[in-house]
Amino acid sequence: MVVSAGQAHHSEAAFDMESVVAFQGVVTEFNWRNPHVYIRVATETESGESTEWQIETGATPLLARSGWTRESLRVGEQIVVRAHPARDAGRDYAILMSLEKADGSALRQSITNTGATAVATSLNGVWKGVLANLEDLAQGFESMPPTAKGAAAQAAYDVNSENPAASCVAYSTPAIIVVSGFFLSRIELGEDVVTLRNEWFDVERTVYMDGRGHPENGERTTQGHSIGWWEGETLVVDTALFAHHRSPYQTGVPSGAQKHVVERYTLNPDGRQLTVEFALDDPEYLAEPFSGSIGWSYRPDLEFFRFNCDPAVSSEYVP
Repeated sequence: MVVSAGQAHHSEAAFDMESVVAFQGVVTEFNWRNPHVYIRVATETESGESTEWQIETGATPLLARSGWTRESLRVGEQIVVRAHPARDAGRDYAILMSLEKADGSALRQSITNTGATAVATSLNGVWKGVLANLEDLAQGFESMPPTAKGAAAQAAYDVNSENPAASCVAYSTPAIIVVSGFFLSRIELGEDVVTLRNEWFDVERTVYMDGRGHPENGERTTQGHSIGWWEGETLVVDTALFAHHRSPYQTGVPSGAQKHVVERYTLNPDGRQLTVEFALDDPEYLAEPFSGSIGWSYRPDLEFFRFNCDPAVSSEYVP
């Protein structure tokens, strides 16, 4: 599951996170697109041979909130790179730790996790997941026991050829709730409709609040069909009619047509956070139901970005 800002797209297992490569080189490309910004750097090996490294970073919203812009680097600029290399032998590909420019300034990716001082009076607004809740929840997803069918699919999973994110297909709920630890969420309250948005892959979910049920033979989509109601001050969201998803939790276990999720959104008394609770049931692929929760901080001070995933960039990590 996603626990690293740079790896909200594919597994960190592709990189040797215990090793560091450091080198000086010249920027040959700075590609400001999603889901990962890429930097190509020409340099020389210890034997004097020319080579070009491809450096993976995070998505543009994460970099923008870390002080980067599309003008942060220019072709021909000298930089010093520190990065974790890919495990693929002989592949000059790495994930960025930090880089230093010729003027001494440094660029790195950081995760905005400071608490906001603004106080919300409702669920309306921009929210960011609390990272302190994230690791335990991610480990919970990883430990969900699959059915025999789920285990067989997990054993056969190839992240390079089957990862839906490589085709700009977003995670479905409740995984998208966890991604809120890195990418902002926005709740828009209406009388008959509530809209739930997330920056990651421009996810947009419509929650019908007019008392309807799920259609008997409705269209199946990645995000499913959501209906909702209020229980006091808590927004309850019931989602069904999910389309098949090859790996919604980044574990290789699929989700299927029997998947059902109930979420509960409750504003905390201080107004600075809300609590998101969920219950997941998918008897086709999961041997037992799974539930969890995460806190979201109210962050009206942060800009909510469009993602505009580029399929050509999304699959660049594939060897």
